[in-house]
Amino acid sequence: MTYPNVTPAVFLERPNRFIARVAVDGRTETVHVKNTGRCRELLRPGAEIWLTAPGTPGRKTAYDLIAVKKDAGALFNIDSQAPNAAVGEWLRGRGFDLIRPEYRYGDSRVDFYMEKNGERFLLEVKGCTLEIGGVGFFPDAPTQRGAKHLYELIRAKEEGFHAALAFVIQTEGVTEVRPNEATDPAFARAFAAARQAGVAILFLPCRVTPEELTVLAGDL
Repeated sequence: MTYPNVTPAVFLERPNRFIARVAVDGRTETVHVKNTGRCRELLRPGAEIWLTAPGTPGRKTAYDLIAVKKDAGALFNIDSQAPNAAVGEWLRGRGFDLIRPEYRYGDSRVDFYMEKNGERFLLEVKGCTLEIGGVGFFPDAPTQRGAKHLYELIRAKEEGFHAALAFVIQTEGVTEVRPNEATDPAFARAFAAARQAGVAILFLPCRVTPEELTVLAGDL
């Protein structure tokens, strides 16, 4: 997926999880942060960031914050909507007869339902923006929905679906994602149960630029 109207800026502060103050073109702007996670190791004063201007009428902010350079090194896409968009593009090239996003299953909406040769697939997508020592971790903040989705996938596997959890790695150079047990032990327990039940765990590396997040590889 690609972004229009990308502009470099400098991060100043994050008053709450929805907005940030940044310096862009010599002025201070309040921008929307497209990620409600903590991102503490990324969004530090003085960090290089990138914004996009969607141009949607009636918005309170002109820009969305979509990418940040960590410690003047690796670039991270932090748009929480980008992983689903990137996976949707990736799935279209993989020979499915049907791809349906936001599929109602049980008490949840699973990110993608697919069909191929009469077989049914369910795929839940999680974006990973937390990297420690070259390894990705999820989540970076507690998420009740994360564990709930995994138990839905376990049930789907028992009912004959091909069930998978895909981690979209929103930076380059990371190939593995582990459950962040210290932050969300419930998710870690659900992750272990899902893996034991045969739910497929996919790690999807990406090409990451300020203007782009594209899935490079992975198999269902």
